Amino acid sequence: MTIHLYNTLAREKQVFTPIDPKNVRMYVCGPTVYDYAHIGNARPVVAFDVLYRLLRHVYGADHVTYARNITDIDDKIMAASVETGESIASITNRTTGWYHDDMAALGAMSPNHEPRATSFVPQMVKLIEQLIAKGHAYAAEGHVLFNVPSMVDYGGLSGRSLDDMIAGARVEVAPYKKHPADFVLWKPSDAGQPGWPSPWGQGRPGWHIECSAMAGDLLGQVFDIHAGGIDLIFPHHENEIAQSRCAHGTPVMANYWLHNGFVQVNGQKMSKSLGNFFTVHELLEEGMRGEAMRLALLSAHYRQPIDITRDGIKEAKAQLDRFYGALAKVGEVEVEPQVPDTILAALADDLNTPLAVSELHELVTELNKATNPAKKAEAKAAVLGAARLLGLLWQDPVTWLQQDDGGKGRSAAEIEQLIADRIAARKAKNFAEADRIRDMLASEGIALEDSPSGTSWKRS
Repeated sequence: MTIHLYNTLAREKQVFTPIDPKNVRMYVCGPTVYDYAHIGNARPVVAFDVLYRLLRHVYGADHVTYARNITDIDDKIMAASVETGESIASITNRTTGWYHDDMAALGAMSPNHEPRATSFVPQMVKLIEQLIAKGHAYAAEGHVLFNVPSMVDYGGLSGRSLDDMIAGARVEVAPYKKHPADFVLWKPSDAGQPGWPSPWGQGRPGWHIECSAMAGDLLGQVFDIHAGGIDLIFPHHENEIAQSRCAHGTPVMANYWLHNGFVQVNGQKMSKSLGNFFTVHELLEEGMRGEAMRLALLSAHYRQPIDITRDGIKEAKAQLDRFYGALAKVGEVEVEPQVPDTILAALADDLNTPLAVSELHELVTELNKATNPAKKAEAKAAVLGAARLLGLLWQDPVTWLQQDDGGKGRSAAEIEQLIADRIAARKAKNFAEADRIRDMLASEGIALEDSPSGTSWKRS
């Protein structure tokens, strides 16, 4: 199986060739833990969870190493501590737990490593010392800054010139900077602020250095894949590359750089200022299913912007009802999941999840059409195999169908039973009763669609 991935660094889709097929290594930038994760935070988790599943399928589960960091020291965290009086450790431990719960609700697998920035400060200090020794960083007034002009090809990831980067970024103006684009590797901590001892005094690391230190320590100086949101290309990933390459003297930090697009709400980028901001937690509290959020996030290609709305999540829930309904009808048929070639081909083509989901619909249709036990078993194995790579259909079908939507209408099991009653009425030529059931469901916002393969439904 040949995997093709769009490499931001090369600006083209490339054949993925791991450095060592027996140890494929991937790093994904994780959250800054000071509050609940919003749906935008969930997109890279879900998108690159599919990549993790694909790599494990192709190279073997024991031959893929996935690291995703936790940023547990940051100005936002410190501000939350000052505002509430709660300790930083208490805030980050609690919000990390929220993050784990919410991502588990989305069906995301845990990474092999989840380094916390505060546990890697010694590695960061060592990396900074290497940069100073090689002339790529300098100390000034308790700060240490990366000397951007010392790297002749700085800007290769974003493709911006140095002047454009200065103009387009909110560059901090400081008298101790040698160049406006120089960025902080270490900064002093005032009394009351968290800090660690260093050759430059009590202080704390800058944001960018943490990922360079953690990725280098866990995955090596050069590894296979580095991924994250498109908003991280500049300055975060650009600066990671600069730090790692200049400290280690390597031509690259990672061979492939993947970036997911923004999450939008009704066509606008999600933000608190626009009032279109919602968290995974609050959606779960409203009774929406985490698996439906996952399917909604997979409905667009990971590199494209995606519009996420509550109505869109409800539509994804209706699709899952159909999938689970098909599995429930088959019953307890023991099968070993088999990943169909069509699903593998879709995901191996730069994680084309919309195509893979479309193929899953076709597989469910085949499952609904299957009549003899052998065909049912074969079709079920294909559905479960496809779903496994997408991270879907991990729940018990009967349990799924018996749950309602947070008290907001009939459960899927009730709807399926009414559809069965309607089919029975039509077979008995009791068309009045069949029409009554259809009309009753329609009045509740449940639309039925008859086809040669059976009757499907969705909430309108």
